Amino acid sequence: MLHINDLTFRFGGRVLFDHATAVVPKGHRVALVGRNGTGKSTLLKLISGQLQTDAGAVTLPAGMRMGMVAQEAPSGPTLLIDAVLAADTERTALLAEAETATDPMRIGEIHARLADIEAHSAPSRAAQVLSGLGFDAEAQQRPCSDFSGGWRMRVALAGVLFSRPDLLLLDEPTNHLDLEATIWLEGYLKNYPHTILLVSHDRELLNAVPTTTIHIDQGKLVTYSGNYDQFLAQRRANQERLASMAAKQEARRKHMMSYVDRFRFKASKARQAQSRLKLLEKMESITLMEDDPEVVFNFPPPDELAPPLIALEGVSIGYGDKVILRRVNLRIDMEDRIGLLGANGNGKSTLVKLLANRLQPMAGEMRRSSKLRIGYFAQHQAEELDLSLTPIQQTQRIMPLALEEKVRAHLGRFGFPQAKAETKIASLSGGEKARLLLALMSREVPHILMLDEPTNHLDIDSREALIEAINDFPGAVIIISHDPHLIEMTVDRLLLVADGTVQSYDGDLDDYRRYLLDRAKAERAVAKGGLDRDAGPNKKDQRRAAAEARTALAPLKRKATDAEALVNKLSEEKRKIEAKMADPALYTGPSDKLTKLQIDLGTVEKKLATAEECWLEALEAYESAAAEAGV
Repeated sequence: MLHINDLTFRFGGRVLFDHATAVVPKGHRVALVGRNGTGKSTLLKLISGQLQTDAGAVTLPAGMRMGMVAQEAPSGPTLLIDAVLAADTERTALLAEAETATDPMRIGEIHARLADIEAHSAPSRAAQVLSGLGFDAEAQQRPCSDFSGGWRMRVALAGVLFSRPDLLLLDEPTNHLDLEATIWLEGYLKNYPHTILLVSHDRELLNAVPTTTIHIDQGKLVTYSGNYDQFLAQRRANQERLASMAAKQEARRKHMMSYVDRFRFKASKARQAQSRLKLLEKMESITLMEDDPEVVFNFPPPDELAPPLIALEGVSIGYGDKVILRRVNLRIDMEDRIGLLGANGNGKSTLVKLLANRLQPMAGEMRRSSKLRIGYFAQHQAEELDLSLTPIQQTQRIMPLALEEKVRAHLGRFGFPQAKAETKIASLSGGEKARLLLALMSREVPHILMLDEPTNHLDIDSREALIEAINDFPGAVIIISHDPHLIEMTVDRLLLVADGTVQSYDGDLDDYRRYLLDRAKAERAVAKGGLDRDAGPNKKDQRRAAAEARTALAPLKRKATDAEALVNKLSEEKRKIEAKMADPALYTGPSDKLTKLQIDLGTVEKKLATAEECWLEALEAYESAAAEAGV
């Protein structure tokens, strides 16, 4: 169990944490939320020991293994799979010692411990994590030096996930991921067996994974049960309750003051008036919860253009002699809202570069409106900003004929008032730089917005503002994003970029999640030899065989379903007990309540462990039989 007790920490002369206290029970998945600059990443560093507290303490159980993604990605000739395996330092050390140990007793201890930590399955588990994060079997056998920094950061994330620490600290884990890897990570973390502390601006992740939310508010740590949306609802209810109490207090204050003003100089009422004055002095004012400053920005509306804005017919796209996408047929009109699906490396950014006129087609025909203006946001454009300039100077550089008033008004659309517009870009946060890039890309009032990972450095409020701005924009929008919430809220048409093609995807993101899971299962089945891809029976025979297989599998499936239902029931019991144990008031009250909850939790955890083992066995039996039957 993690205890943060009376924590005080100052950074750059500013108090980030002021006697802050929180408790994280074992096994909880906790989100740390708060405005940018409130200290979320700093708190993780204090917990991990990278920073030292000014006062108070962070205490952890003895022997607890902690894991945090290294700031430097692995590099050099080490193979990806070896880099991930090396992250389990205990396994690595035991294997090395096993090579040289001569004492029979010690050899026995080493092999017993290797069995306890399931060392024999480590290569398989490491490969599964790497696969989930986008590395196929061939890539896993390549050296780290073959990959870019972003891909190597995925390897660093894979390493910490593979090592399965007791306390997993994650700071923006989806920043270097695509949508496919983000969806995989979401599922992985939901089933993670130990404690998680998660900092993220990905609303979907914050809703899917956490069981508890800790809000950093005015230097304090305030604990809420549930995920991010539940936290917002609880906080809103608390704000409304405090506002109501403050209004009642103010009415009472005015009533008492009115009495004092009327009778303070009247001899027969002077004593009562003085008593009310003393009551007013003792009355503690109710402090209202501060609202986060609202983030608002918008894209200027373009003039209408006749359709189509862009039309592709049989187009091939690539670099040099290498073709990435073939025979692409696509039409874009003003009202289109398009989201691009597909793993990194499949050609999403290549397609956007073609549409943005950054690439020319290798074959086929591409037509575009002669008056078309395009706003293109590339995920690495921040590197092109001149850090020595201010936002207004940077904007004037690319809008040399525009009046200063027009430049300032345009920056104001994206949350840059006068003071921020005159701040050096080097001093801006990552989110502010992203907003500046959005302002720059829309300076010519584009008819199409092409956004390639626009949310990488935006906080949740800025992402919500971007969603509203996109939905208010009357032109076309094409989005590549690892943020499922952004895609779900803004697009109405999905294209799947995969296997060298661009195809319409008929379905929503939930369908796409199922598609990815089914594909992963099929790939595992093929790898085990459970599917014969060369077999070619007719459809009637296939349907009959599938029906017979389903009938034979029904008892196994029912057993797995019943086992899962029991696991869900016990998990809910565990969640309710842990929610009670997360209440700080419990630890200041009678100890018998805490003792009973701890006993109940231990009982439920034992039942849950047994139920999970039965479920996994039933599920494995069903999936193995289904794979053998080709269902």
